[in-house]
Amino acid sequence: MRTVSKWILALGAAAAASAGAGPSWAQQTIRVGWTIPAEESKYWMMRRPAEFPNIGKAYNIEWTQFQGTAPMTQALAAGALDCATQAPLSLANGVVGGNLKAYIVAQHVFEKPGGFSVYWAVMDDSPIKTIADLKGKTVGISVIGGGTQGPFNLLLKQNGVDPAKDIKLVEVGFAVSEDALRQGRVDAVNMNQPFAARAEAKGGTRKLFSLSQAMPNIVHILEACRADFVDKNPDLVKAYVRDITSGMKKALANREETLKVVNEVLKAPIPVLETYLLKDNDFGRDPGAAPNFPAIQKMLDIYAETGMLPKLDAMQFKHATIVAPLE
Repeated sequence: MRTVSKWILALGAAAAASAGAGPSWAQQTIRVGWTIPAEESKYWMMRRPAEFPNIGKAYNIEWTQFQGTAPMTQALAAGALDCATQAPLSLANGVVGGNLKAYIVAQHVFEKPGGFSVYWAVMDDSPIKTIADLKGKTVGISVIGGGTQGPFNLLLKQNGVDPAKDIKLVEVGFAVSEDALRQGRVDAVNMNQPFAARAEAKGGTRKLFSLSQAMPNIVHILEACRADFVDKNPDLVKAYVRDITSGMKKALANREETLKVVNEVLKAPIPVLETYLLKDNDFGRDPGAAPNFPAIQKMLDIYAETGMLPKLDAMQFKHATIVAPLE
């Protein structure tokens, strides 16, 4: 496993790897991008590879960590990754602006009614009481152009705030969002689990708004693979999607072990993870990692209606046979 802060670092390494790739999927390495949080099926594959007989035997995975989905979109479009975590907006932007052709092969998490919704927090004593009060303020977001920015922009616009002109938007990764807020580097910042639970336990912050106010049942992150890679290596990708499916089932079936796996990846204390992970106040997960194409279409339609994207058909991302769940 390796970590990069810029997707372009992956591009250089990809050139040599792709040049030597052979036609037999059994001897291939699949280059996979990942991020945190909420990719439990992939975390299981990373940290418990012995639970997946194909990994390291039938095929290998080269894991590369990114800060968010937008840079992974660029890496996919550049051919530096074969598969990666994506959000509907970042994937669509890759199609529109980067000539990316990809298939959605699985789904990681979505926002369910009554569950956790990504939210923006301010300090308890902040004068910011409403979204309109964000005008002129510095606001943190995990990745500019990433999956959360679509509903974030919508919500600001609905409350009279132009996200391009009325605020200073800065990138603040989820892992450091709490520190950025407490240290005064931002006036408001996005919170995701487990970092939200950690901040709430300490106190001193309050929720300003959540993304569910703009768009209910958001599909947050998906697994997408480049179409040319899938078309050339269908058996390899089928094996990978089978393992994604299996990983999701393992994560949901064995919460105690999943807590340990996520602790190893996120470095978040198990007592913090225990307060939310795979509970009612967490994101929703399809037990077979199946993508919800109707929900994705609804999101794409909203983006089109607000001028963020041209009209797109979500079904262009669905492969006829290679999509979770695969047994």
